[in-house]
Amino acid sequence: MPSRIKEKERSLPFSWQARPLPVRGGCGRRSRGAPTGGAADPFHQVHLRSTELKNDVPGSANEQEIPSNWGRWGADDELGTLNLITEEARARGAAEARTGRAVSLAQPIRPEPLASGPFAPTTREVSPVQHLMQYTGGAPATADMMLVTNHHARSTHLDALGHQILDGQVYPGRPLAESVTPAGVRHGSTAAFAAGIATRGVLLDLAFEGPLPAGHPITPADFEAAEARQGVRLESGDALVVRCGWVYAIDPARPMPGISLDAVRWMHRRGVSLYAGDLGDAHPPLDPAMPGPLHRVALPRLGMPLIDVAELEELAIVCAELNRYAFLLTVAPPRIHGLTGVPVNPLAIF
Repeated sequence: MPSRIKEKERSLPFSWQARPLPVRGGCGRRSRGAPTGGAADPFHQVHLRSTELKNDVPGSANEQEIPSNWGRWGADDELGTLNLITEEARARGAAEARTGRAVSLAQPIRPEPLASGPFAPTTREVSPVQHLMQYTGGAPATADMMLVTNHHARSTHLDALGHQILDGQVYPGRPLAESVTPAGVRHGSTAAFAAGIATRGVLLDLAFEGPLPAGHPITPADFEAAEARQGVRLESGDALVVRCGWVYAIDPARPMPGISLDAVRWMHRRGVSLYAGDLGDAHPPLDPAMPGPLHRVALPRLGMPLIDVAELEELAIVCAELNRYAFLLTVAPPRIHGLTGVPVNPLAIF
């Protein structure tokens, strides 16, 4: 039965708090970051050894396997799961744009400081953007200069496939030494997405009755319950948009829910082309033996681009109002070579 957002404010005994909407209820946003890298990491990328992915994974022998797309689309592939966006999948998304109503999934980027800790920026910048505007009074226009921190916990951004490292390699098994230069990455940068991303997006609203509990592991059962409730089913090539209903209040010591490894396996089976969410990986990790499965499995092993810190409040309202949870999702990252992440403004078009 199609869902609708209920007005419900849940008091949480820590700093991640649900933000109640004026009429229809709470939903929120999340911030993320990555641990800072050492001097050996010129781009502060997070190392993950493949041996870390083989131990203490619960379930049957088949379930213990970590999914991978290395070699699936060739040794030089830079699109990863975006290859699943076929002409048919793109047309399916275009068919959802019936009225032309558009919703932005991007957080506003403001020049404000962020506290230190696990969710601080991966560089020394304290603001997601530093802006300088010059007007001399003689020229008929101003000159703007911006310094942007791409992987920032306060800005909606796209993680490219070169963002994470696995055993000294980036997706799909390219040696790090061949991929990284002082000017940026040669392989797996956001420039590979220059043609843009356009496909059907599907919102799975897990915060239908309020924000997810602290430490909640997001599982396939959560996804499938949302599909059944909303009357929608994710298909191969679709973008998965997940709302958890949390808002970040700068306290990295507090727990939060996140995507489980089983959920990543489910995405692989369903053929998800892109993940976007107000939450991603849990903090602290749901399983210390498998920290951050979204960023450490989906990104480097599956080649699945990720949109972090998505703003999903208005989207949830519009989906409930229209009783439609599928839409045309478009993302057009700027064509800048060498970056492993870039701020984006994803659009959901109904």
